[in-house]
Amino acid sequence: MALEHKNLKTSDISHREGLLSELDDLAVLPAPYDANGLEPDFKPAKPEWAKTNCCSVDGMCAIDTMKRPETKAEEDELCRKFLAGLEKLFEDANGKYMQPLSLTMEYCAKCNTCSEACHIYLATNGDEAYRPIFRADVLRKLYKKHFTSSGRLLGSIAGCDVDLNWETIARLGELAYRCNLCRRCAQVCPMGLDNGMLAREIRKIFSMELGLAPTPVHDKGTQLQLKVGSTTGLSKAALLDTLEFIEEDIEERTGRKIKFPVDKKGADVLLMHNAGEFLAWPENPAAFAILLDEAGVDWTLSSDMMGYDSVNYGIWYDDVQAKSVAMGQFEAAKKLGVRRIVVGECGHAHKASVVGADRMADSAQRGVPVESFLPMMAELVRVGRLKFDPSKNDFPVTLHDPCNIVRQMGIVEPQREILRAIAPRFREMTPHGVDNYCCGGGSGFAIMSSYNFGNFRDKVSARVKFAQIINAFPDEFEDKDTVKYVCAPCSNCKGTIRDILKVYKATKTYNVQYGGLVELMVNGLASMERPYLEFL
Repeated sequence: MALEHKNLKTSDISHREGLLSELDDLAVLPAPYDANGLEPDFKPAKPEWAKTNCCSVDGMCAIDTMKRPETKAEEDELCRKFLAGLEKLFEDANGKYMQPLSLTMEYCAKCNTCSEACHIYLATNGDEAYRPIFRADVLRKLYKKHFTSSGRLLGSIAGCDVDLNWETIARLGELAYRCNLCRRCAQVCPMGLDNGMLAREIRKIFSMELGLAPTPVHDKGTQLQLKVGSTTGLSKAALLDTLEFIEEDIEERTGRKIKFPVDKKGADVLLMHNAGEFLAWPENPAAFAILLDEAGVDWTLSSDMMGYDSVNYGIWYDDVQAKSVAMGQFEAAKKLGVRRIVVGECGHAHKASVVGADRMADSAQRGVPVESFLPMMAELVRVGRLKFDPSKNDFPVTLHDPCNIVRQMGIVEPQREILRAIAPRFREMTPHGVDNYCCGGGSGFAIMSSYNFGNFRDKVSARVKFAQIINAFPDEFEDKDTVKYVCAPCSNCKGTIRDILKVYKATKTYNVQYGGLVELMVNGLASMERPYLEFL
């Protein structure tokens, strides 16, 4: 890494020509990837991208909708709107976030404990641009310069040495999308500060004040969901057709005739899936149906426009979008009169509907309690309503802990209780539980591939996770004849792990497979006559 990048200063964000980071000194992956030549190169940015978008952080572009101003007047208007949004972060309207944001802005001790916890900082071998407090310091200096007396009067003498221009705003926006919002930094901070939340607050300025957010997250994400019911574009009619197809597939694969209960009034459980499962991994909702049918659970799906997709991308970047989606989902549950909503294998949906919802509406407005599928499944295993033959899963299994379920909700033991009952060769990643590293696809990265941003996910933000996967199978990784299973009970995590296993040719070369938890449970059911996992 060039010395100029190691010694990057916050003031460089305004005027430094070229890139803030060359991404030329990534952490070395464990064997065999330290020498097998299977790691792909970065795809170079096309010169025309930099003419219209911001690619000057590291050659990648996350916010594809952010276009370079064509006139000085346009740049001035952008700066005005940015400052208006920055000011609003510290007003009463942002009350649910204002206190932790203020504490993070005011009390950082610069101890860099957060940096050592950040998987992106570690993946880049300590590149200054990815230090969690770098973007925080930029925001801190901008606020002090424009909204405090000392900053207005003394400027750089008071430490306010960041100028406000297009380059500053664009680079800061891009840096907010070099953070997975996993909040591992917040967990280790001795002052209790939250640089992950601060990155999300920067994203809010861009979306809620400047109208700028990545297309896959906003236009093809939240807006599409509010229009047709799902971020996948899956309509009600298409959902019902898909469910019929999955029912036929269940019968063909298992011999079981199972019907998905849809719009069942007064059911105990409304199960909500990430709708991407229906299309990309239909074996996952099928596995839920098999398990709930065998256990005799009173459950249903909803076909309401906002009731069959648990996704809520707004939780990553925009409070208004998040609340619009969440309240639509609660209304769908109230229409059916169910006793509870159970969220399936989607990490951010857990955070949005269980943790985030209490910042959006009180319990009376929500109307229906929400919980994770994990404690429910663990209870079904514990009391014997699901019976297993662990020998059916006699291959190495490791567990990825989704940040939003484990670190942010504290659900650590139920999934392990299940795995100990069904997978005799289960082993932990290092570290694991609340200390586990993000998959690298959190906060939108899993679906963001505009321009060359998929490169950043696959080679940088997912790098530490891939190293964890390799290290989880020290004796078996290079044995092509041994199936190795990465259990990832989260749709976005699965998508990221799928991508890195493909990019690094780990499935093709070393037989590393991936999937959810419920598929592994079905594969281990004593009542199953043949394997459920297709690679067996």
